Amino acid sequence: MTWKALGTTGVILAAALVAAPAQAETGQVVTKVPQPDRAAALAHWTPERMKAVGDGDLPPAEQISKPYEGVAPGVGRVFLSNSKGEDHSCTATVVPSATKDVVLTAGHCVNGGLDRWDNPIKIVNVVFVPGYDRGARPHGVFAARAFAWSDTYSGPSSGLDDDAVIALDPVDGGHVEDVAGSQAVSFDTVVSPVDTTALGYPVSQLARGEALLSCERPATLKVNSVLSAWETDCDLAGGSSGGPWLRGFDPATGKGTIFSVTSRGTMNADLVTTDLSGAAFSEAVRALYVSANDL
Repeated sequence: MTWKALGTTGVILAAALVAAPAQAETGQVVTKVPQPDRAAALAHWTPERMKAVGDGDLPPAEQISKPYEGVAPGVGRVFLSNSKGEDHSCTATVVPSATKDVVLTAGHCVNGGLDRWDNPIKIVNVVFVPGYDRGARPHGVFAARAFAWSDTYSGPSSGLDDDAVIALDPVDGGHVEDVAGSQAVSFDTVVSPVDTTALGYPVSQLARGEALLSCERPATLKVNSVLSAWETDCDLAGGSSGGPWLRGFDPATGKGTIFSVTSRGTMNADLVTTDLSGAAFSEAVRALYVSANDL
């Protein structure tokens, strides 16, 4: 079974009440969030609601991945809602930008795809909490003012270019990159295999999404006629979607260079994640990253 979801195993759905996505001339699909909806998102995500995302029946605790005890600049948790009135979460990372307001995550975290009647499903209540830790929100809660994915990404059923950028409102005049730090991102060719530190907030029995977990394993590039993807035997559960895959990671600083993000995982019959994959960055994703300064 393959998960691309944000709480346990299902594909995330989304709610209405945001502006419909519009394809930009630059090849991105952009959703602008009206100011009233940003305020509603901040009001929606109380500490109690954030904690409640980890309630219910959850996958077993990870065995390979472990709680991360250090500081990981820019890494945090994305919270959002779906059209069923359900709340979910993903992982995202602040990346360098001219606006200092941009985070990188998985495309399926903000692209709800289509419902059974082929109607677009939209995402609402999108906020980012850098450094989230067991309810602590040390740098504040940042509302999304816009989010985008490349038009080469066709939705949650696809692993190709499963990446997205989110532009955030400042909090009390402070930009997220200034207050929380960031991780470098590179689109250069990476030699496979590569030693990788994957970070995420899995909603499993180990941490219930309340704490950051890390997995240190080699990642191998797999190429077929459809896409190029990095694969590793990390066992981070759902909720780690969008989390950074870092090479050259320095435990002393908590920094590395992002070369992919978690896209999907395969689970066995016991709902244990047996492997993760992340789309290899493409020219389309590079263009998405560059255009994030305009969101």
